Amino acid sequence: MKKTWIIILIIVIIVIGVIFGIFIYNKNKKNTLNENIIENKINEVSEKITDECTEEWEELEEEAKQDILETNAADEKISPNCVLILRSYYKGCQHTINKYIDMPQDLINKTKEDLIQKYSDYEIKKYSSTEIIIYKEYDEECGEHYILRNDEGKITIYRITKNNEEEIYEKTEISIDYLTETDKIKIENGIRVNGKEELNQLIEDFE
Repeated sequence: MKKTWIIILIIVIIVIGVIFGIFIYNKNKKNTLNENIIENKINEVSEKITDECTEEWEELEEEAKQDILETNAADEKISPNCVLILRSYYKGCQHTINKYIDMPQDLINKTKEDLIQKYSDYEIKKYSSTEIIIYKEYDEECGEHYILRNDEGKITIYRITKNNEEEIYEKTEISIDYLTETDKIKIENGIRVNGKEELNQLIEDFE
């Protein structure tokens, strides 16, 4: 009988030990899980703050760079070798004409502000020490529409007036005999060009 009670006591102690062990294990696991959750939250907040600070710094840095570039551009002097391009858009015929002119003497070694004052009715499309492009729109036609035709074996350039009439602009010494068959056919039908820039390029190709 005494031996039986001892066995029961041992079993009870073992059960209590197992239950207590499970309790301790679950408690430690829960604490570890909570610690991981807290650590993850801290990391998320830290990363968010870092990202926000980085983005804000990058924006401020970009704004500073832009201000420096604009300041430098405004203070940049106009070189004597700078090319000035007058770009005109004519709404009547929807053509854009570029005119390349020598830089006016009164603008050499001047700044962008001086350019704006001189060409106040133009929009500045590009400004640098080597090239400046200013732009303006007009309601009328450009008046630079030409047509090339065969005139006794040589190319003659006609200007097309606002009344759509053709008047002789220039008689060239370019013989059509040396042109390709394709170009000969085009000349016989008349080759239309817009602007002196395109006209000069075409004449150079035929020469």
